[in-house]
Amino acid sequence: MPLIDHLLASAAVRKKIWQLWYPFLTRRLQRDDVLFLNYAFEENPPRALPLDPADEPNRACIQLYHHVATQIDLRGKTVLEVSCGHGGGASFLTRTLRPARYTGLDLNPRGIAFCRERHRVDGLTFVQGDAEHLPFPAGAFDAVVNVEASHCYPSLPRFLSEVARVLRPGGAFLYADFRFNSVIPEWDGSLASCPLTLRAQREINAEVLRGMNRNSERSMQLIVRHLPGFLHALGRDFAGIRGSRIYNAIERDELSYRSYLLEKR
Repeated sequence: MPLIDHLLASAAVRKKIWQLWYPFLTRRLQRDDVLFLNYAFEENPPRALPLDPADEPNRACIQLYHHVATQIDLRGKTVLEVSCGHGGGASFLTRTLRPARYTGLDLNPRGIAFCRERHRVDGLTFVQGDAEHLPFPAGAFDAVVNVEASHCYPSLPRFLSEVARVLRPGGAFLYADFRFNSVIPEWDGSLASCPLTLRAQREINAEVLRGMNRNSERSMQLIVRHLPGFLHALGRDFAGIRGSRIYNAIERDELSYRSYLLEKR
């Protein structure tokens, strides 16, 4: 097992690594106005999702957000996105799905500063905070969005408990993430035992792989331009470059990438 996998087995070490990694990425990538830190999604045949010209370069990443968030109608609702990254998804969903209010939260203070400067959209605000200790009162939101982030959290059950706490009765958790096959039983167990009811689940490996293929060339250019050579392998994994460990794991069905709709009981 690679050294990084041994390190990431410790929840405390894992959280500390992400606390260092994401601000580092923000410092590097904001120079190129990188708005998305998630993988991507491409249906076959491709969905003709209408996009503004400014959004078109991020189509594959936007399509992942669109797939997750449109499991319910967000119009007029109060929405929280936990781990909003560089805010591209939050901006797109606020502009196109018309929630009454959308709050993006992230642990990375540099990322939140970038979001506040870059995404000035009516009804959209950004807050720095911890996914396992959400700084909001109970029942504050109609929906919570979480895209490709929960694998970074020290305690998934703690996060799911917080999601349930801040949702109103009948509120929706719109969720997507991945796990290697060895830990899927633990993932399934956490979801089954949390105070939310599963309404829909879908494996989207094929769609994510097509999205990675679409984004690989551009992502590799960013890695070469902004990361030192010794971090290129990590960068390829993080970006899902064609041939990276993550890409290969999806291609070989060693990993499951899933989207979910859960509802507060």
